[in-house]
Amino acid sequence: MLDQAIMQFDRALRTVFAPARSVRPVPGDDLPDAPLDDAQKRHASALMRVNHCGEICAQALYQGQALMSKDDSIRKALERASQEETEHLAWTEQRIAELGGRKSLLNPLWYGSSLIVGMVAGKFGDRVNLGFLAETERQVEAHLHGHLESLPPEDRKSRAIVEQMKADEISHAETAVRLGADELPAPVKAVMKLFSSVMTKTVYRI
Repeated sequence: MLDQAIMQFDRALRTVFAPARSVRPVPGDDLPDAPLDDAQKRHASALMRVNHCGEICAQALYQGQALMSKDDSIRKALERASQEETEHLAWTEQRIAELGGRKSLLNPLWYGSSLIVGMVAGKFGDRVNLGFLAETERQVEAHLHGHLESLPPEDRKSRAIVEQMKADEISHAETAVRLGADELPAPVKAVMKLFSSVMTKTVYRI
């Protein structure tokens, strides 16, 4: 039990503070940098900061859900999704640096709160656990779609990253449904959307 606690604490520290690594090439890495003005760079950087924080939250959610799951196949699915989210962390972190921005100062807070939410979701059983995963990914997909509409059209490097992230989130949601996800009640979806809205508006600035 102590070993497991130490491993989970180490994972939390690495997720929040250590540079993430990607196995796949960074989408758009071979594209030239567009001549963005200062306002466009600040906006794109802030959007990528939101996406980076979203991936921090995803890591914590999956960690909490996997801890509570009693089904090996579901736990493995969560771990696979978590690995791809780690790549998203690496991609967004690199792009933030290229745009001259910074990561959110509130990442530890969002990680801790998301971990608790994931563990609570996992307590309700694997079908609800999967339903929570599917709904999370659907909401993230919608959020990324909004960023594609908001990013400067000429910022092809940021757009390539967001487009691949969006494709991965769709795949994660489909996997959850295939494994037997329950549809969550409308009030639960509304609370999740409110939590996401508070996070995105805060992290855009801080």
